[in-house]
Amino acid sequence: MDEQRTATKLKIVSTPIGNMADITLRAIEELRDADVILSEDTRETDKLLKHFNIAGKENISYRDQNHDRIYPKIVSYLNDNKKVVLVSNSGTPLISDPGFKLGRDLIKDGYDIETIPGPSAVIAALTVSGLPTDKFTFLGFLPRTKGDRRKILKNFGDTEATLVIYESPFRILTLLEDIVSSLGNRQICMINDITKVYEKKWYGNVISLQNQLKNYKLKGEFVLVIAKDQFK
Repeated sequence: MDEQRTATKLKIVSTPIGNMADITLRAIEELRDADVILSEDTRETDKLLKHFNIAGKENISYRDQNHDRIYPKIVSYLNDNKKVVLVSNSGTPLISDPGFKLGRDLIKDGYDIETIPGPSAVIAALTVSGLPTDKFTFLGFLPRTKGDRRKILKNFGDTEATLVIYESPFRILTLLEDIVSSLGNRQICMINDITKVYEKKWYGNVISLQNQLKNYKLKGEFVLVIAKDQFK
């Protein structure tokens, strides 16, 4: 890696995952000071900025899919000593959200990166799960196909760690079936719309949660925290 080329660095800023009051003072300060904001979805970022009365920012869409096209422009901003911030739609960027390629290439090209930590659904869910948190493995969103999902679950089935998975309302019931088939009827904590007004939590084994969800209107994202094998 080359020596750092500029005093200006990319700031990776965490934002609320549901409750706007969860934003940190430092995150607000960085957003106000930024010249350029790289957003997973500029419309969602505009809502955030409006809520905190922040205006006059160049808000650019950044996703892994457009990385190769937009990366030279980001480097140009940094070379011009502009303050550049990366945010996702909610939570901590790069955690099941865009940003890996950007961080990788900036480090390789000699630029510095700074994190402004804050909300993360993974950590928030673990703290209320009632399951061991000394070791955990985050699997993010599993693949869309049943075979690929079950293969991953089986590969991690024997790990001595709590598993954490994200899922959409459209596949949550299918995922529970996959967990029973691949891991057995394990203890689980499942949270819907974490930190939002209508946050809902379920505790129990997987089959009991399947029964509880039969009459529940499925919407919003889910976080599943799954106990390791033989947990008591």
